[in-house]
Amino acid sequence: MSHDHEPHEFVLTDVLESRWSPRAFDREEVLDEKRLGPAFEAARWSPSSGNSQPWSFVVGFRGDEVFTTIVATMASGNQVWAEHAAVVVANIASVVDAEGNPQSHAIYDLGQAVAHFTVQATAEGLMVHQMSGFDAQALGRELGIESSQRVVTLMAVGSLGDPADLPEKLQEREAKPRVRKGLSEIVGGSAHYA
Repeated sequence: MSHDHEPHEFVLTDVLESRWSPRAFDREEVLDEKRLGPAFEAARWSPSSGNSQPWSFVVGFRGDEVFTTIVATMASGNQVWAEHAAVVVANIASVVDAEGNPQSHAIYDLGQAVAHFTVQATAEGLMVHQMSGFDAQALGRELGIESSQRVVTLMAVGSLGDPADLPEKLQEREAKPRVRKGLSEIVGGSAHYA
């Protein structure tokens, strides 16, 4: 299995170099709170505006009711592979504070927490695939989240599995090298990259 990519313009730290989002997860692996703990600890310590920490996570382990609930709200293209991950996680932002004021930074801060989770999970030998293809309103109702909260994204977490277990179309996608826009396309102002 490959996660080849085009050459980086600059050298990255090893954990960022090795991070990618597979669809093939080990179908037998069992994870628990202890194994996920370091990744959630990294999320807990990620930066947030005014230390508001406007994020929370709902975790489902393969085979339990929460897992089934989360997977049931996924788009079919995600269900077909994510149902084999050891864990699925709903990433939730508190978009309104305790006084009823909008927290415009909440989704950004949640993104940082998820990124920190992902980097730590990768360092721990786990794979993370984030996704937005799901019915957020239905999942929010099923999980009973508060009206001040919003389910923003999901994560599938586990160890790398065999891509041959995926449908043929996804096997092809899994094998394709990763491609990113060049720095010159995403960075402007006084910084100039070729």
